[in-house]
Amino acid sequence: MPAWVTDGYEEYARRLPASCRLQLVEIPLKKRTKTSDLNRLQQEEGEKMLAAIPAGAHVIALDERGKQWRSEQLAESLAQWQQHHPQVALLVGGPEGLAPACLQQAHQRWSLSAGTLPHPLVRIVVAEQVYRAWTLINNHPYHRA
Repeated sequence: MPAWVTDGYEEYARRLPASCRLQLVEIPLKKRTKTSDLNRLQQEEGEKMLAAIPAGAHVIALDERGKQWRSEQLAESLAQWQQHHPQVALLVGGPEGLAPACLQQAHQRWSLSAGTLPHPLVRIVVAEQVYRAWTLINNHPYHRA
């Protein structure tokens, strides 16, 4: 990822306390060519994602068909996740999207936008939205609606 993506993600991740720590786990994408079997690549990447999910985690798939949450709704969800689940796994798909197996494993689906966002931007937006939700839960002045 470009430095601006890493810097943006880390800016929000470092603001969060240990009780709401973000841990980025990247599944390297295999090279795509004109003759690549994209369904197979998506399936293989999905298998690696599923293997990386901690046992007992609440799984949220970032998916264009998911629910769009206002900041307050995300804060309510985050509070529930923290109360009822030891860990939450947010799954972001590769260029072809999430594998069907990942979508089936998900307890919820979250859509950041009706439009398609580039993968680097998704990383920053997710970190910022989690931070914003945490600030709402904790009456921090960051969110000004």
